[in-house]
Amino acid sequence: MGSHRRLAPSGLGRGRGATAAVLSAAAAVAAALGTVPADAAPYEGPRAAVDRLYREAEQATEAYNRAEERAGSLRRQVGQAQDRIAREQDRVNTLREALGALAGIQYRSGGLAPTLALLFSENPDEYLDKAAVLDRIGVRQSRQLGKLRSALRELGQERAQVADKLAELDKSRRAVARHKKTVERKLARAQRLLNSFSFAERAAYERASRSGGPLPGLSAAAPASGRAAAAVAAARSALGRPYVWGANGPGGFDCSGLMQWAYARAGVGLPRTSQQQRYAGHQVPLSGARPGDLVVYRSDASHVAMYVGGGRVIHAPHPGAAVRYDPVGMMPVSSVIRP
Repeated sequence: MGSHRRLAPSGLGRGRGATAAVLSAAAAVAAALGTVPADAAPYEGPRAAVDRLYREAEQATEAYNRAEERAGSLRRQVGQAQDRIAREQDRVNTLREALGALAGIQYRSGGLAPTLALLFSENPDEYLDKAAVLDRIGVRQSRQLGKLRSALRELGQERAQVADKLAELDKSRRAVARHKKTVERKLARAQRLLNSFSFAERAAYERASRSGGPLPGLSAAAPASGRAAAAVAAARSALGRPYVWGANGPGGFDCSGLMQWAYARAGVGLPRTSQQQRYAGHQVPLSGARPGDLVVYRSDASHVAMYVGGGRVIHAPHPGAAVRYDPVGMMPVSSVIRP
């Protein structure tokens, strides 16, 4: 979801209709953004407002991706812990049954003190044999009791950990829902603004969003590795597929989702978000970029694309725009990463 600073002249203030056009644009911005506080920044044009809303929506999308990834990890951890609890409970039940059987044997063999039992026994040798067995049963019972206590302690610890994980999972789910609402709200506002544009204004905005100043020193170098070449091929195969926020293919993508999907096709696992992807390799200078490198944009790393050579990248720009080629300098580059 790219949002860009290089905006073409809007043309809204030209000719005799300048005042009306500006007022109309201001009304559209006000309607999309809601009430503006008294200490707000100076008026921003509708295209700048759309640009900002897309940027904020992308930031919220990456926050959503992080929260969703965390929730997925917690769900797996909870499932694994519940499996361990079930196995530990089976172990506890088995130990309890074994102790019950040993206790039954002792009960049936008891009744007289050992010295009296020996005195009145018709077969002292047989009694001594039984006594030795009972002694061994006592030792075994003691060991079984120790195992049961240990198993119960481990079971209690597992249950406490699951309770903590479930609480954390609930918190993560609420974060997912909160970020989802933020994304949807920002995108809805941006769409209302775009709907207020004329056809010419919409076309001008799209041209501006794809602009980029010349970046010297970039050549059509070969990919850094076979894996990078495979990732570029995968990204190219996604050209024309829609931007879908929070998606990582194959039918639709957000910016980081496309990078993750393309490199997965090359057998390389990338983290889910653009903020994580900027650390998923070693940094290279933009002048040394090669096809397959990740180009991370803005200081907050809220957008990412794949360099494909010749000064161009492939990326998933924003809602309503399919996966496409754009100039590498379409917005401020913060780093270039070679996975």
